[in-house]
Amino acid sequence: MDSKTESKLLSLTSQIMSPAKQIRFDLDWVGEKRMNSFITKVMSLVSSMDLDLQPKPESEFMSLTTQIISLLRSMDSDSMPKPLSNLISLLSQGNFDHNTDFRLFFRQTMALEPEPIFMSLIYQIFSLVISMNTKRDKLISLCPQACVVLGNNGNFEVIVKKQEGQAHKGKAIPWSRDSKWECLPFNWKTYWSSGDDVTHFRCRNCDGDNHKEYEKAPVEIKHSLHRKHSLQLVLLDESSYTRVCYCCDEDLKRMFYYCRTCDFGLNFVCAKKEAILYIDQPKWHEHTLALFLRKTSLTCNACGLSHSSCPLYMCPPCDFVIHKSCISLPRLIRISRHFHRIAYTPSFDEGDWSCSVCRKKIDNDYGGYVCTKGCSYAAHSKCATQSNVWDGIELEGEPEDIEEEVLPPFLEISDGIIQHFSHQQHHMKLDENTGRDYDENKECEACIRPIYFGNYYSCLECGFILHEECANLSRKIHHPIHPHLLNLIGGFDGVINYYNDKCSACIGLCKGGFFYDCGKQGCKFMLHVQCATTSEPLVHESHRHPLFLTSKPGEKIRCSVCKDSEETFNCIECDFALCFYCAILPQKVRYKHDKHTLTLSYGKETGTSWCEVCEAKINLKGRFYMCNEYCCVTLHIKCTLGDLHMRPGSTWITFGNKVDVLHNSNRMSRSICSYCVKHCPYKIVYMCSGLILCSQGCVVRSILQKRGRYRELEFLSRYA
Repeated sequence: MDSKTESKLLSLTSQIMSPAKQIRFDLDWVGEKRMNSFITKVMSLVSSMDLDLQPKPESEFMSLTTQIISLLRSMDSDSMPKPLSNLISLLSQGNFDHNTDFRLFFRQTMALEPEPIFMSLIYQIFSLVISMNTKRDKLISLCPQACVVLGNNGNFEVIVKKQEGQAHKGKAIPWSRDSKWECLPFNWKTYWSSGDDVTHFRCRNCDGDNHKEYEKAPVEIKHSLHRKHSLQLVLLDESSYTRVCYCCDEDLKRMFYYCRTCDFGLNFVCAKKEAILYIDQPKWHEHTLALFLRKTSLTCNACGLSHSSCPLYMCPPCDFVIHKSCISLPRLIRISRHFHRIAYTPSFDEGDWSCSVCRKKIDNDYGGYVCTKGCSYAAHSKCATQSNVWDGIELEGEPEDIEEEVLPPFLEISDGIIQHFSHQQHHMKLDENTGRDYDENKECEACIRPIYFGNYYSCLECGFILHEECANLSRKIHHPIHPHLLNLIGGFDGVINYYNDKCSACIGLCKGGFFYDCGKQGCKFMLHVQCATTSEPLVHESHRHPLFLTSKPGEKIRCSVCKDSEETFNCIECDFALCFYCAILPQKVRYKHDKHTLTLSYGKETGTSWCEVCEAKINLKGRFYMCNEYCCVTLHIKCTLGDLHMRPGSTWITFGNKVDVLHNSNRMSRSICSYCVKHCPYKIVYMCSGLILCSQGCVVRSILQKRGRYRELEFLSRYA
């Protein structure tokens, strides 16, 4: 084997065997998918090599790889176990990137007894490359002794406890499996104390029982922040919410130290640091501050809160108290909710002040933030420094930023003629004819909605159309729910990822039309143009009070209209909440078989009605579109709008399957969906693996059914 080929194989193997730092879903199948991907790449490479041309193996790695090549040549498919035969057959085809059978055959082959020589050689390659990793010896194994879940009362509850010397299977921790494959690094969850290097890991399969060669983190400790009892290393159930660490005031991670008696939690990184008993912080107080260890509810002078979930430092003679986490509060910042910088103030002037983030009253005697330009803008300390509002940058001592010039969205060529940045090859003309007939096939390229009303720009040479307001969208904006600047992207021609390319506000698929994308490297925040242009205060037909964006980072409040839990606009006078999806639904639409305008109704009607499109009954207590004139046309929202943000001609990927979005050219005869076996009533249909499907839901269910993933299919059917 030449050095170039060996280097390539080593690189491939090292990639898959290096514990991943960031995995979107903390599930076993993610690791298995990574291993399958590696197997396919290695086998594709070795099967293309000519053994006769390879020199004599000079290393263990070369020897193992040569044995695999020889084995592949000599195998008799008739004498093999069927799973192995199927696997080798797929490998020999060389094209299995999205083959849905590969995962099944590989899993079946792994379960064979005795283990096939082929699989043994692959495992030996894995083990060899692991031993080559110089950082491997420094890793510390985390072995949780219990699994906890956050209860409704805000306290953690132990749901599974590991017993000494006994494999114990529980809800979230499968503490013992016999398969050695499951203990390889692709099945590790990794953690790091600081910097970029991984320092700790937890094997999802055995929780350290099969990794005696690694140093283990202590499963029980004593800490100076909690002298009464010992703390035990526990794992947070993957379905559970969390709360903040007592030391750092950040969310407790999946792994932390816990005292069941006192319901005390400490991140394992914080547990490595001893408490500092005395500190000098002259910018906060002129005297030395002492750590007060007893958990008690004293009001912090810096933030005005009296919670006991964080250590306190205090100066008793001055009656000064400050949370440990508040010592790091910045002095000067800029947030997404205000145009000017805001500065910390230890107290507020006389008057009635309210926080412009959470909309609640401010206590004038405690600290907060005020506008440096003399505006009446004010915010609580904790509200102003939330991660969805502040970018984490301290601006004290930094000069004011010079505002970057934002390019206009279009050049005006002449009166009513423009050249838009998203369609520079042609000019566009403004159409101001308000008496035009409604054409459902004319859709705006930015918001992917029909031209119901108002003016629009149309290309002089092709079918490119933009609403006048969409053509005027700013190319850079700040949005209240994100701290970074957002850039307008005028169309996306690539393949959309079903799980990654979603709007951060309404969770609908993004990139079908125009969208706003975060300009900060590594940040995946994006918004549909409709969500980006919907802000606070929101006056909405569904509620009598104005609505505000008061949710905390990661907080999911149940929408009062659709009952889903997402980012919401909230009423500060009652408990009403409205999600972005409901907020951006058009209040008025057109229907090709009705000359009148249809209005969105919010369940105030009585009687019985049926949808004009799908002919199914309409729930008059829910939302639907209706004509208020004498014709009384009623339509389901889905039948009126279809799948929002989906543009015909676009393509997306889900579960490795390519899905094409097509015009439903057979709406008169109404094609039959291959999954639900109902007519396809919407303007678009989806093609996946040669099947015509009516909706995104049917696409996902069809793929799950084909793959035999019936538990996930049942979950979708029950809750989707």
